[in-house]
Amino acid sequence: MNVEENFRAVLAGIDDARQKRSVASDEKITLIVVTKNHGVELMREAIDVGATDIGENRVQEASEKFPTLNRQVTRHLIGHQLFDVIQSVDSVHLATALDKAAASIGKIQDVLIQVNIAREEQKSGVTLEDLNSLIQTVDAAKNLRLRGLMMIAPNFEDVENCRPLFRKMRKLFDELKTSRQAFDFLSMGMSHDYQIAVEEGANVVRIGTAILGSRT
Repeated sequence: MNVEENFRAVLAGIDDARQKRSVASDEKITLIVVTKNHGVELMREAIDVGATDIGENRVQEASEKFPTLNRQVTRHLIGHQLFDVIQSVDSVHLATALDKAAASIGKIQDVLIQVNIAREEQKSGVTLEDLNSLIQTVDAAKNLRLRGLMMIAPNFEDVENCRPLFRKMRKLFDELKTSRQAFDFLSMGMSHDYQIAVEEGANVVRIGTAILGSRT
């Protein structure tokens, strides 16, 4: 496995998908390298070949790995604790808890709301019916700053089936963005579907296996 070759291939895939975008946009597309269950050496290698954003799912694992990186990187949590950006706020209860935790350390915490647009019972995420209530809670929180939306698409055998869901998410993102400042991030797309996500308007993708190989 060659991390640099994989990283360059994903960047090329993002560029190809950008040319096919269904939305007219010159937005920067942020590539988050997801390092869950990967060692520090692979993380360093990814950063050294150009990765600027790293994503982790478990706070304990990340807290052991990040201090040993000796690299400057933006840290994203695809989970439920304090990081540079938390991409998975999915309930009023969680938003309230995060607001209190951020207040206790004097921090304004950037968050994304995770939307379960496909209504998968096994996945986290707020439903469309409850989205407005959660947005109101985050807006009212003194120590949270809503920066955008996140989704995890179903693992369809035919990845093209993700396209309508990505398109629907982009429409929702654009509608919300018209009345908001600093509402910048639409995080959707992973190793198997990131090109379709970019084509349909994602400006953040979360890639692990396609760059770092299978998790141990």
